[in-house]
Amino acid sequence: MRRFIRTLPITLLVTALLSVACPLAQARGQTDEQTVELFRHAEQSADFVTHSYGYAVFPTIGQGGMLIGAAHGKGHVYERGKLIGNTSMTQVSVGFQLGGQAYSEIIFFKDKAALDDFTSGNFEFSAQAGAIAITAAADVSVGTGGTKAGASLEKTNAATAGQYQHGLAVFTIARGGLMYQATIAGQKFSFTPRTAK
Repeated sequence: MRRFIRTLPITLLVTALLSVACPLAQARGQTDEQTVELFRHAEQSADFVTHSYGYAVFPTIGQGGMLIGAAHGKGHVYERGKLIGNTSMTQVSVGFQLGGQAYSEIIFFKDKAALDDFTSGNFEFSAQAGAIAITAAADVSVGTGGTKAGASLEKTNAATAGQYQHGLAVFTIARGGLMYQATIAGQKFSFTPRTAK
């Protein structure tokens, strides 16, 4: 019995990590440009794409858990439309959660100060941080004619749409899977500036 109790936390953590890996494996392949197009065509985030100072885009974040949850994703940071560096996000949470999902996330920066805060080192969302969840049946394809994106949208959390909180606005679009709750609270970000070539 003692051995079971000692191995339970490790088993739960391994399960959480595997449930992150499965959605990531299923949802690979979307580019930054395709992801931004999805948010550009969503009513809730369209103005932010056009008018923000910059943004961090994560084409695919995998999240999963069974009591202990984990999420991870890699993305890029843009300032005034120009790629300035790479970013990665990790998140570990404890609480009721079951399942796994992949989703896209974009963080808009209202001004240079908000961008500088995000890129200054290790940035973390507080427990009060929230995102606008866009429910979308997204259909993105790339062909010789370019990128085409379409989304069937349903508003959720619309009361906070159209506003920056502390210079940031965060939007997510689920990309499949089932998760009891998806949250951005506790997400930790690292930033690596792009080296000049």
